[in-house]
Amino acid sequence: MSSKETGPVHLRRIDPTRNMQRFYVLSVQPTLFGGASVIRNWGRIGTNGQSMMQTFDVPDEADGACERLERRKRGRGYRDARSTGRG
Repeated sequence: MSSKETGPVHLRRIDPTRNMQRFYVLSVQPTLFGGASVIRNWGRIGTNGQSMMQTFDVPDEADGACERLERRKRGRGYRDARSTGRG
């Protein structure tokens, strides 16, 4: 879990012309049995949103899944929360 030990990834997608204000948070957490879980939280900014947890037996698999999800979201227009001026 070397790449995600620094903390969760906070992404936002804001498009005023489409009335779109969304967030997406990804994090990798260790499990009690030596594996790791990818925890996702997403929704409209200002709400609690929805959550999903996916557990892997090998922490490297969780890291890979988290990186793929982050890449996919960035491809869809999500940017770092700090760069939007609201972080």
